[in-house]
Amino acid sequence: MALAEFERVARNEEGIAAALAILRQRYGERLLTGHSVREQHAHSTSYIPPQLPDGVFAPVNVEEIQDVVRICAEHRVPIIPFGTGTSLEGHVNAPGGGISLDLMGMNRILSVNAEDLDCTVEPGVTREDLNHHLRDTGLFFPIDPGANASLGGMASTRASGTNAVRYGTMRENVLGLTAVMPDGRAITTARRAKKTSAGYDLTRLMIGAEGTLGIITSMTLKLYGIPQAISGGVCSFPDVERACQAVIATIQMGVPVARIEFVNALAMKAINSYAQLDYPESPCLFLEFHGSDASVKEQAETFGEIAGEFGGGPFQWTSVAEERNKLWKARHNAYWACLTLRPGTRGLSTDVCVPISRLAECIVETEADIAENGLLATVLGHVGDGNFHVLVLMDMHDPVEIEQAEAFVARLNRRALSMDGTCTGEHGIGQGKMRFLEEELGGAVDVMRAIKQAIDPLDIMNPGKIIGAKRP
Repeated sequence: MALAEFERVARNEEGIAAALAILRQRYGERLLTGHSVREQHAHSTSYIPPQLPDGVFAPVNVEEIQDVVRICAEHRVPIIPFGTGTSLEGHVNAPGGGISLDLMGMNRILSVNAEDLDCTVEPGVTREDLNHHLRDTGLFFPIDPGANASLGGMASTRASGTNAVRYGTMRENVLGLTAVMPDGRAITTARRAKKTSAGYDLTRLMIGAEGTLGIITSMTLKLYGIPQAISGGVCSFPDVERACQAVIATIQMGVPVARIEFVNALAMKAINSYAQLDYPESPCLFLEFHGSDASVKEQAETFGEIAGEFGGGPFQWTSVAEERNKLWKARHNAYWACLTLRPGTRGLSTDVCVPISRLAECIVETEADIAENGLLATVLGHVGDGNFHVLVLMDMHDPVEIEQAEAFVARLNRRALSMDGTCTGEHGIGQGKMRFLEEELGGAVDVMRAIKQAIDPLDIMNPGKIIGAKRP
């Protein structure tokens, strides 16, 4: 969506002033209203300009969240949940002002049930914090979107990442959650049982709702045994199409890859320079295999044979942890590496996802679009499930460049939709992709609006996101 099309949510000046006064009286200096802290809480890893809240409050328990929600509901003041601020589609902006609810202070790991392979955490726990806590149990939580995001934010945006091809997304890995609803009630959506057919699936309704239906206060997550052995490596290909064809063949043959990441030639150039590596500067696949010593060796060798059939290779793989960690650190830092290709610019990061049989076609057409329009953009992706990202570098002071980048994103989204894909595999809708959600799902968006109206009739929960602000 073009910046010029972003909705402006009407400000309730009287209500905001009243809510701020009550919160100040009740919580004193814990309510922060300084410009710098408000600016920090409207910032995300995005080119979308910040829209500041009027105040920031960091609750330490569920009761405080309920109190703030009730005050805001009484005075019709927006509430914007905030985690680590790594979202990409303007999710933490406050287009109508209001209160940013910083949940990072609620960072307790409430329980670990090793025998049941699950744990319960508060929303401010980050994925790295959780895995550090679990390290002596032989278990881990696999969802890895790259950034050290908060688990509450990951659930709210239905995050996935590099391991999704094997372990799924947050949708598949949250067993149940608790949340504070727009009227201040606290609810529990499910118990710890691995399956249930008890009523509406409110857990899945809240996952991916981007804070527009309620505020997640705890989650019960699936855990997995740390693999006995892990191997991984990098394989170069002569062109994009053959790299993608190797991905498709690998998945269709049932090779149980844990990660299979695509990086185009320009992104490889940036990664090499940023991380001081010397991989081939051609389209590459980064892979990882989990299992026993024998199985990871067999999987790596099988992939090497597949890659060879498509002109790729040699597949350089290793089971040495230090070497693998260096590889994946370079991949996770790819965003920052790509920004160095044009210092002083901002990156418009977008993602789409298509059926894997259309993956090669979609990426090839996208790279041709980039070249034909003279854009500087890199392509990377969690291609094992058909998901890839494009980072367009542009001068935010040049309206022509902004217009060109936004027009490219529109073409990319529609290209994915024409292939029966989605306008977002994992970034979410936020402010940036509302128009494309309408194009993707049509009348289903009206059903979403009806759900929003039923649960949040005052439209105080992160208004102006996903389906837009409530109409008068």
